[in-house]
Amino acid sequence: MSDTQAQSPFGATPVPGRIMAAEMAEQPAVLQRILDEGAPKIREIAAEIAARNPRFVLLTARGTSDNAALYAKYLVEVLLGKPAGLTSMSTTTAYGAKPDLTDCLVITVSQSGGSPDLVASTKAAREAGAITLAVTNNAGSPLAEVSEFHIDVLAGPEKALPATKTYTAELLALYLLVEGLRGGDGSAAKALPELAAGILARQAEVKALAERYRFAQRLVLTSRGYGYPTAREAALKLMETTYIPASPFSGADLLHGPLAMVDNVSPVIAIVPDGKGGEALQPVLDRLRGRGADLVVIGQQEQVDAASAGFALPAGVPEEVQPILEILPLQQLAYEVTIARGQDPDAPRALAKVTETH
Repeated sequence: MSDTQAQSPFGATPVPGRIMAAEMAEQPAVLQRILDEGAPKIREIAAEIAARNPRFVLLTARGTSDNAALYAKYLVEVLLGKPAGLTSMSTTTAYGAKPDLTDCLVITVSQSGGSPDLVASTKAAREAGAITLAVTNNAGSPLAEVSEFHIDVLAGPEKALPATKTYTAELLALYLLVEGLRGGDGSAAKALPELAAGILARQAEVKALAERYRFAQRLVLTSRGYGYPTAREAALKLMETTYIPASPFSGADLLHGPLAMVDNVSPVIAIVPDGKGGEALQPVLDRLRGRGADLVVIGQQEQVDAASAGFALPAGVPEEVQPILEILPLQQLAYEVTIARGQDPDAPRALAKVTETH
């Protein structure tokens, strides 16, 4: 029997979730590879772009990469002090709009770099005067070819349909890019590979947590600040693997109406950053506890202790890189809930690895 197959009475059959589990486990090595091999090239690109002094930043992406782009938006606005936005690709691909993008940095984030709308919108942005940068896991992709600059996230081939290692690779590459644009050294990321390995080694804790959601009918996820992209990505992973409807909300938005759907049987997962985002989320946590919600916290130990259950993250990590660690137990949670429900997280129904939108 090979390490990729398990025996059944009817012959060799693939082990459900084998590929996703292996790719989640690769993440510490991928993060280390980016720091060792990718960081020098990222610094060079950042220096070239910084010398041209872009006045604002637009980020273009779909799906999981869109959540990575949202993370980059926070980095640009908080660390660079520049305005940043997420593009609506249909304005150019469907409506034919031709905005003036002179002195604008357009960053397109895509694992495959093959979706036609990403390629078309990036090409249009370059023709409209933008500095264009592609961040992909495929240096030979059409997106890389039409962009002025390209960053390879060096994650290696990703075969499972749910993206895991490419997401955290995108986050780290984007962090190093923004650090380079402001002349930083990226030192906040140096401990991430070791910390990530420590988190992934605690899968037994996540497996126990997964029992809470095996029969869930819906989930609500919430966070603030740098943690909000994590809430969105975790909801996406849970929906595409477990098929449980999962609604991600900024804590501020949750208070503006959707809180009414939370009751004492509603599972809520809160990602509580250690820093400004966590402080901003505190009133939301208080309201959720007041409504008797089944509240699970991903955050510091004291926040976990005050919730129904949770997963404690390492202390002392700078808030701007915490999302690279926050998502890890949530990826594992999606995997464990899917397995517990008798499904295969490697091959969610109706999904393709490269989604071609226009």
